[in-house]
Amino acid sequence: MIFGRQDKETPVKRIMPRHIGIIMDGNGRWAKKRGLPRTAGHTVGAANFKTITRYCASIGLEYLTVYAFSTENWKRPVEEVSALMKLFRQYLEEALRDFLNENIKVRFIGDTQVFPEELQKLIRETEEVSKNRTGMVLNIAMNYGGRDEIARAARILGEKVARGEIDPEEITAQAISDELYTAGQPDPDLIIRPSGEQRVSNFLLWQSAYAEYIICDILWPDFKPQDLEDALDEFSRRQRRFGGV
Repeated sequence: MIFGRQDKETPVKRIMPRHIGIIMDGNGRWAKKRGLPRTAGHTVGAANFKTITRYCASIGLEYLTVYAFSTENWKRPVEEVSALMKLFRQYLEEALRDFLNENIKVRFIGDTQVFPEELQKLIRETEEVSKNRTGMVLNIAMNYGGRDEIARAARILGEKVARGEIDPEEITAQAISDELYTAGQPDPDLIIRPSGEQRVSNFLLWQSAYAEYIICDILWPDFKPQDLEDALDEFSRRQRRFGGV
């Protein structure tokens, strides 16, 4: 459903999801509306990412997964991709400096080995520094695609069969889940997509089988903590049946 700030229904008892996924969409359109280059939208969107991440941690969310860069984003203009790589590097440098006192465990999901070595080093360092933290787990999806993730899990299981470690009959839904980037984490309960676009965009395809989707008619740089609160209220109104009655 499209869910914007105009929705002011009677509040309901809050049901807090354990895991939220956010497709951070609309940076380019935000910039275009203001006569700015798309890269300016990404800069503002990155700053908002920090705000929303901290807010999610402050309200007790256990897991947050954000879609930062998809496997398809390489098709964008070279100058935009280069600007994004610079922005990622800047964010990681700031995270290592500014998040020292934040009890947030940072993980990266996706094939990060294709990034420049300097960026890979920062990714490894960020994960290492935060690995023993006990607060919210932040998954940053970079060079991530849901189809690629499932294909990767299939290859891993196929290799185990070839080595005689498992039988084909042991390839169950749980076995596939155990080979995904998010292994050991609960599936997302709620996926939020700002910008009004009504697509899943190859995000957490396996894990989101029973997630509730909320589409917000708000571009990501304009997405505020109150918009997250509104989405949580809407989530609390949903009747989740997981295929049952």
